[in-house]
Amino acid sequence: MKTLEIPQDGFEGLKQNWRSDALSGFMVFLLALPLSLGIAKASEFPPAMGVLTAMVGGLFVSLFAGSRLTIKGPAAGLITICAGAVTELGGGTEGWKLALGVIVVASLLQIAFGFLKFGALSDFFPHSVVHGMLAAIGLIIFSKQIHILLGIDPATLKGLETIELFERIPDSLYHEDPRVTLVGIISLIIIFGMPFIKSKYIKKIPIPLVVLLVAVPMTTWMDFRHTEPAFDLVTVGNFWGDIGFNADFSAIGSFVFWKYVLMFLLVGSLESLLTVKAMDSLDPWKRTSNANKDLIAVGGGNMLAGLLGGLPMISEVARSSANINFGGRTQWGNFFHGFFLLLAMLLFIPIIELIPNAALAALLIAVGYRLASPNEFFKTYKIGAEQLTIFVITIIATLATDLLVGVGVGILMKFIFHLLNGATVKSLFKAHFEYAETEGVHMISVKESAIFSNLIGFKKMFNRIKPGQKVVINFSEARMVDHSFMEFLHHFEEEYQHQGGVVSIQGFDYFQMFSNHPLASRKLVPVNPSKIELRLSPRQIELRKLAENNEWAYYPQRTRATIKYKGFPFQTGKKISFEENILSQYTEHGKLELSDVTLLEGALQDQKEIPITILHISDVDILAPDFALEPEGMWSKLFEGISGKDIDFAQYPVFSKKYYLRSPQENDIPSFFTESLIHFLENQEDMHIECHKHRFIFYKKRDLLEPAEMLHLAKFAEDFLEVISTNKK
Repeated sequence: MKTLEIPQDGFEGLKQNWRSDALSGFMVFLLALPLSLGIAKASEFPPAMGVLTAMVGGLFVSLFAGSRLTIKGPAAGLITICAGAVTELGGGTEGWKLALGVIVVASLLQIAFGFLKFGALSDFFPHSVVHGMLAAIGLIIFSKQIHILLGIDPATLKGLETIELFERIPDSLYHEDPRVTLVGIISLIIIFGMPFIKSKYIKKIPIPLVVLLVAVPMTTWMDFRHTEPAFDLVTVGNFWGDIGFNADFSAIGSFVFWKYVLMFLLVGSLESLLTVKAMDSLDPWKRTSNANKDLIAVGGGNMLAGLLGGLPMISEVARSSANINFGGRTQWGNFFHGFFLLLAMLLFIPIIELIPNAALAALLIAVGYRLASPNEFFKTYKIGAEQLTIFVITIIATLATDLLVGVGVGILMKFIFHLLNGATVKSLFKAHFEYAETEGVHMISVKESAIFSNLIGFKKMFNRIKPGQKVVINFSEARMVDHSFMEFLHHFEEEYQHQGGVVSIQGFDYFQMFSNHPLASRKLVPVNPSKIELRLSPRQIELRKLAENNEWAYYPQRTRATIKYKGFPFQTGKKISFEENILSQYTEHGKLELSDVTLLEGALQDQKEIPITILHISDVDILAPDFALEPEGMWSKLFEGISGKDIDFAQYPVFSKKYYLRSPQENDIPSFFTESLIHFLENQEDMHIECHKHRFIFYKKRDLLEPAEMLHLAKFAEDFLEVISTNKK
């Protein structure tokens, strides 16, 4: 556990945090190297040019970026655009160099977008459309990479559309290369099998690194270099000799050139901005990025990479999430990731050329699967059936045409749904509201509709609100509120409360939600309040019975007011989505609250929900240092640099071996962890315990607890506090 003192920026931040940022940068480098090679190869670029892009994103863009924790580099979401540009502009070296000209022009426009403050561009694109576009990209990636994994010559696939590539799969299975396929299948087993390993320390090891550590020795042992075609291994070639002025602008007068300029500009900017916003929500210090400055920096990086021969870059979501989880604190994590890539290209090109393309294809198939997994369909459906419809239509339209048309069709469908559900034409693009401020209270009355296409107008109004005050938002005069606006409202509520303010949301009493999701779209449907009933799930019925039998108060509804968990290490690098099923009770030791908390780990397509039952104890009359205590595993020491120093007690070896103890107030730890408390913990089952500002949380595992387990957790916590109280008397 590290102190939540906000890390400094610039060179002061480097001096302050170079150890944690260098370690995080190294771990991200291990993730980025194989992915950069694979993305470039799938994009019809020389493989090493993907590494060039990541190097530029780290060494150059990090110095000017407006976001602190994002990692810049090539992205799977741009594979179809890059490959399409190279192919339609002539293919081969000629197509590559003409595509570089497209990238440079698009990057100049991207820089202009940043100076024109178009950083809010992502607000205009509804989430279901964006996710539909990315899911279509995932299917396109899979349709080509499955053939590479089977050892099929990529030259035989050129010119085939996505549907044709899917139709070709049975033929590729029939003609597969058994040895290449073996490497690919084992790579897939590692990729999809490692997440099932429960150890949180194993989860910190980059999966692509494990894939390479297995695949490279396999291909070396089977002597792929002499027994398989050249296309089955990565070819770097004369990397340093190939770097130079490679961009060709001779196609600038053609329709194809400008079509791909628009695609690179919109899709690249949109993906990058969405990632920046997502990473802000995972930042342990809740810093706010400058989206316009970041767009300018990414545009500058794209221009440099494009001139030299590299792919376009974005703020990439998987590597950025990994940077946070590995303990990155400032923009220097991105810099170090680029620095280690530079060392790799200086020293290890012969080793890189031993990497089998089947392993890279497996990594890209996994990326494609994440973008278009059944879980993406299910998550979208949970938000609302209309969201799923727009999501699927966007996928179909994209596969049938191209990205721009697919996104356009998805947005059109979104407008049609809004009009059918009560939105008026006049409210589609204009925000209607009344705003008043009286004695530190901001009163906002939302009128007509609050939807994705007028969200920018609402954001400008919300940006005028001073921090640390009270905001009352009333929807009683509104007709409809969509999912995009609810997402924004949730983010505003969370951030404003973290700044010490209070947010009160009113007027949804007569709104019908499109699903049970807390951020689902909703429309005005006047009903008789007496007919409103609360339907409890089987778990809620169980917990209500538990509360009745044990004198707990029970509140089943979901709440997003999770400010009480601010500062606790268990949520570092994650985001609390909501809290529900709250059981509360006052005891002699303080206020106990048992609840089910849903943590969000990762972002966008890499996002996972972690349900966890937590006991929070406040109003404790005990002075205690901030600390985090968790069962110690075999990997604890290895990741000590990421998670914080383990405080051991020489006189209590059993306790020191059993628990991993961290604290920013190390000098106060010995007086708190007395002999009686240590003996208590030694003789009890393993437990996670954290303390922050004299409040405690306890949890047994990262999962929901059964009612009997919840009572046992509460009993453990009371016994723990009883030992502490006795020591203080």
